[in-house]
Order: sequence, then C-alpha cells, then structure tokens
Amino acid sequence: MSPSSFDLARRNGLRATLLAAASLALPVAWAQPGSYPQKPIELVVPWQAGGGADVVGRAFGAAVAKHLSQPLIVVNRPGASGVLGLGEVVNAKADGYKIVLSSTELTFLNHLGLAKFSYKDLRPIARLNADPAAVVVRADSPYATLEQFIEASRKTESNIRVGNAGHGSTWHMAAAALAEKTGAVFNHIPYPGGAPAVLALLGGHIDAVTVSTAEVSSYVAAGKLKALAVMADARVADGFERVPTLKERNIDLSIGIWRGLSAPRNTPDDVMVVLKTAAAKAVKEPVWLDALQKLHFSTDTYADDVALEAVMSRESAFFKTLAGKLKLSN
Repeated sequence: MSPSSFDLARRNGLRATLLAAASLALPVAWAQPGSYPQKPIELVVPWQAGGGADVVGRAFGAAVAKHLSQPLIVVNRPGASGVLGLGEVVNAKADGYKIVLSSTELTFLNHLGLAKFSYKDLRPIARLNADPAAVVVRADSPYATLEQFIEASRKTESNIRVGNAGHGSTWHMAAAALAEKTGAVFNHIPYPGGAPAVLALLGGHIDAVTVSTAEVSSYVAAGKLKALAVMADARVADGFERVPTLKERNIDLSIGIWRGLSAPRNTPDDVMVVLKTAAAKAVKEPVWLDALQKLHFSTDTYADDVALEAVMSRESAFFKTLAGKLKLSN
C-alpha cells in the first residue's frame, strides 16, 4: 500500500472508530428540566470530511460524550478557506446548540478581505490542540538546508513552487510570512488542503510545502521528505528533533495552526460554563489522546478561553500587518 493510501486508510479507519465510540458512549449525567443542553449540540467543522480538522472534531465528539448530557454531532461545512462554516456559526442563534471548530484562519480571513467577520464575532471555548508549520522538500531535493532553499528562490530565473492549503489558508500565510522575512520569492500553489499539497510534493509537481509537522511526519520518517526548518519557538519532537527552528536560523518567525471551539458571541455565560467544563475534561480522555497521537498531532497544547482569546488577539495583529505588507487583501 502506498504511503498516501495508507494514510487515507488510517484516517478512514480512525474516523469509523471515533464514530462508533461516540455512538456507544453514554453520558454520566442527564440534564435536569430547564438546564443546558436539552437537545444535541451541532459542531460545525468548516473543512472537508476526512481531513485533520474533521478528525479532531470527531475525536472531540467521542471524548466529550460522557461529559455532556446530549451528543455532539459533527457537521462538515467546507468552503472558502473556512469562511462558510465559521460564518454559519457567527450568524447562528446564541443558545449553545451550534458551535464551531475554529482555527487560526479565524484571526486573518477578514484581513484578506475573505470574510466580513473577525475572531471577535465568536466567543472562544477552548483551544484543543496546536502544531507548528514546517518547511518541507522532497528527500531528493537539491536543497539540503533552509539557507540553500531561500538563496535559490532569490535568483531571477527561479520558480520555487510552494504548495499550500488554498489561498487564505494558514499554510499560504506561513509561506508568505517566510518570504517577507527573508526576501525569498515563491510561486504559491494552492490545493484543496494540506494533504493534497503534500501528495503534489511527493509527485514532484511542486518544490516545497509549508504545512504542519503532523501532515508530513510519516513521510519524513519514511525518508521520502525532509524538513528544512520548523516554524516554532523550540524544536519539535516526533521525528523532528534534529530539524532547526527558524529562530535558530536568525529568522524571527513562528507560525502554526491551532484548532479550538468557539460559540456565537452572545452565548450566555451559564451555557459557556457547561461547554468549557466539558472541553477541559474531554481532552484528558484516552479516545482523544489516542486519536491525536495516531495522527502525530500534539496532545499537550490545550488552552482555556482566556488564553485562546489572547492568542487570537496577537495573531490578528500580526496577520493584519503581514497582509498589508504583502498586499494580500482582495
């Protein structure tokens, strides 16, 4: 079985396991009359089924089952770099029965002119996980170091093609930020998601990708891809221990992707307490930890609503400046 087929089968198998776990799990306490929740809660995932966000959403649904008196039902609403799904929840009734799997994109879609809403139009519940971006090339690439890769991109005749998860995605912004910091010149090639971009790199259709370490870890371990750098404050485990950070290369840049939960801005405090308490308990469940570990996602990056709000504020300011410098807004 090819690596891509293996990964697909692994994701599909994990997804089926999580669906079964969610359907079999029984809540430990039933809602009292008039208390929240009285009916199933819809978790909107603004990305396609089978992808990283979908797996995170379904893993959380399985893990939180015994901490809520009603099931959490995952509904995929992909499209427009997350705008469709996020926008649906921004405009939803603020009663706690429709929440969204939010991500880094929430902090900059408005700065790109892709959305009329901002992170301030949703109320954070918690950050579930976070993973840094990596600059990755094929194992047979002529670039052995990040410096060689950057230097090659500056040559007039160069056409360094860097794949991303679509215009306006976190991975597009990661490559754009790297170019802005270093004077590199990249030909940004959009794909429907990070996984298709990685497959394009494996097929030799592009020269590099900037995606999460989780999305390339199995290929790096198999010797098919090599990571030139990680966009993190410190080195990353799980096969990336020898890969330098950008800061070690004197490039002051850290970019990654986080996934969390958000509710409509005016959701009542008592409802938020239920959701935040359930989320904090769910991320300690074995079904949650096992799901993330199988896909090489980080398992120790949970943050509460206050911490997540602070992260979004910082990122929004950073990406606003970046979008302005690169004239990325539509």
